[in-house]
Amino acid sequence: MAQALRMQSITKKYYGTTVLKDVSLEVDQGEIHALVGENGAGKSTLMNVLFGMPVIHQTGGYEGEVYIGGQQVDILTPADAMALGIGMVHQEFMLIPGFTVTENIKLNREKSRPSLLSRFFGKSLEILDMEDMARDSRAALDKLGVGIEEWLPVAGLPVGYMQFVEIAREIDKENVRLLVFDEPTAVLTESEAELFLAAIKKLAQSGMAILFISHRLDEVVAVADRITVLRDGEVVGRLSREEAHLDRIAELMVGRRIERPSLPPRAKEPSDDDIILDIRDLMVDMPGERLNGLNLAIRRGEIIGLGGLAGHGKVAVANGIMGLHPAAGEVLKDGQPLPLNDPAEVLRQGLAFVSEDRRGTGLLLGDSIEHNIVFTSLQAQDRFLKEGFLPGSMLKLQDSAQIRKHALQMIKELDIRCRGPEQPVRTLSGGNQQKVCLARALTLSPEILFASEPTRGIDVGAKSLVLDLLVEFNRRMNMTVVITSSELAELRQICDRIAIIYQGRLVGILEPDAPDVEYGLMMAGGKRAGVS
Repeated sequence: MAQALRMQSITKKYYGTTVLKDVSLEVDQGEIHALVGENGAGKSTLMNVLFGMPVIHQTGGYEGEVYIGGQQVDILTPADAMALGIGMVHQEFMLIPGFTVTENIKLNREKSRPSLLSRFFGKSLEILDMEDMARDSRAALDKLGVGIEEWLPVAGLPVGYMQFVEIAREIDKENVRLLVFDEPTAVLTESEAELFLAAIKKLAQSGMAILFISHRLDEVVAVADRITVLRDGEVVGRLSREEAHLDRIAELMVGRRIERPSLPPRAKEPSDDDIILDIRDLMVDMPGERLNGLNLAIRRGEIIGLGGLAGHGKVAVANGIMGLHPAAGEVLKDGQPLPLNDPAEVLRQGLAFVSEDRRGTGLLLGDSIEHNIVFTSLQAQDRFLKEGFLPGSMLKLQDSAQIRKHALQMIKELDIRCRGPEQPVRTLSGGNQQKVCLARALTLSPEILFASEPTRGIDVGAKSLVLDLLVEFNRRMNMTVVITSSELAELRQICDRIAIIYQGRLVGILEPDAPDVEYGLMMAGGKRAGVS
């Protein structure tokens, strides 16, 4: 089989620190090759080398060789990479919200047709051929098996749909022979991810080479022909499809066997006689995730999971109750009505939210760790403030000393790996960004914490730490935790009960150790015997 890519003995240093050491990687035409490793293992740096990103060449370049189609190449810029037929779908979106799906897919590759003026004054006055571009976009989307309308504006699309638009843009390019996917399913739900995995299998069968970077090891095992494992900047394992097992890959990634201990005991077990949140006929108008009348009673001090297939409304529960999308119905907290569509008041009532879109709505990326941690508490609770310069003044100033003290405490307690509280959040790894989100929620001292897709896009080691933190919050502070996840295995690890949502309504509640067949039946809309 012809070789699409060979990276030979790549070594990269940043200011004397070796971040890649003698890394070699080969991808054949028609192969799906997975690259896995924890955050900080060197995956992003290796891809920066391949794609000619400026950060590589502005910091002294690298050692080693890169071959495309058997020919040694020097990739100095992303334009060089694209000219060589390398396409990349990044983990973070690179879409223009004000443009339509078609306009984003065809960006910088627009098609035009002659106009009256162009006949006299040249090609520069041709007009865009929107119909032809729409046909191309439709064809790319159809290859992915998604029904997104090509004329829809990108702004307002669900996060998963935005990722499909990113992928469709790369598929639409005529000369692409190697596609690099950097955490492409991190923002996708289970059913969306299945569509994506089926699509890349088809692309590989057509002869395209796929380099697949993912923290979802079950997906890696399902689709990869070969797997390369990085740890601390070095290759620590090369596995064939036959050799690939989840435990083995995870052990190679973290250098130890991952075993989840039994959950710690509680001082008091949750009871049906002590309901902290009673959701009645909740309707939420969230595009792609509408709720159509959810009824659910949440027990004080429990960890309850919200599961179900994509588009059936599980993500809308937290977003609706927290006021991020229009909601109707009734939500009672301790028997008293909770105001809907009023985010500030909901926060004051003792609820907090860790969003599924941490980089879009969950974090102030350009700000420091400490400001991110206290921001919501400053706004909603007037904490971390002190009197102004004049006695009796209504003006309040931020108490920098208290903010710094609290941030340092959160950094220590949650083990946020950083240079210090002043470090910009955008420079942290995904797992540490998620810990900052949790620190912000914890700063509110909530009675109820909604955590939506809390482990999305982070590596296997960080996932375990985040789940452990949620359990710790629950046990140590008797915090009621409502966790929404597309990864059923995670819910079954830490939840007391799991509520399955189908077509915007509750179809049933299962114990974590219920048989797989019962989960499958409910997620398809069936009901457990005895559940009305």
